[in-house]
Amino acid sequence: MGLLAGKVAVVTGAAQGIGLEIAHTFVRAGAEVVVADIDDEAGARAVAELGGADNAAYVHCDVRDGAAVSDLVNTAEDTFGPLGVFVNNAGMTRDATMRRMREEDFDDVVAVHLKGAWNGTRAAANRMREHGAGAIVNISSLSGKVGLVGQTNYSAAKAGIVGLTKAAAKEVAFKNVRVNAVQPGLIQTAMTEAMPERIWEQKMAEIPLGRAGRPSEVASVVLFLASDLSSYMTGTVLEVTGGRLM
Repeated sequence: MGLLAGKVAVVTGAAQGIGLEIAHTFVRAGAEVVVADIDDEAGARAVAELGGADNAAYVHCDVRDGAAVSDLVNTAEDTFGPLGVFVNNAGMTRDATMRRMREEDFDDVVAVHLKGAWNGTRAAANRMREHGAGAIVNISSLSGKVGLVGQTNYSAAKAGIVGLTKAAAKEVAFKNVRVNAVQPGLIQTAMTEAMPERIWEQKMAEIPLGRAGRPSEVASVVLFLASDLSSYMTGTVLEVTGGRLM
């Protein structure tokens, strides 16, 4: 029996990258997973990778739309059963210095990350309260802890997710619904590996463990927070950074 045996989980932004790795980890732990994304082709491939309809389903969902996120929760329960885990992972970047950043790039990043996480937390918590249990995991970032140059939009949104997590955790704990967050640092993905070598080396120099993290190392911490191994934890923020900027 896996750590999530019998659980139904939703992961937003799960068609690729860290979100897809979280979905794989959850399926291996025994969960049935709903992959939520706006990339329909990648979503279909993800479901096939996860073992098909017995293990996973894809739902097109723009997390900025509260009604769409509520429909996502309904579809997950109609497909697999009562919702047990919800991961707010969907994200995007529009990096630029504050002087050069367009206002719409600030708005878009905050809407996807922060409003999206609020929509997901609210919809999931409302349903989990009815069930008397549940685990919500919000994906923040080291950028939300320290602020990074060129990321005033992203840093603000990811810091906001920490505040959202703590406030929501206090609101729903009495119904045995837990809300926690993870702050990844430099993780090896297609996006980060496309960085200029100079920038990559600067970031690596800040990491005491001397290497970038793997998506699976983020996913395993998300699994911990989603499972009963963390049953007495709520409102916490766990860093997965190799010690960078501790």
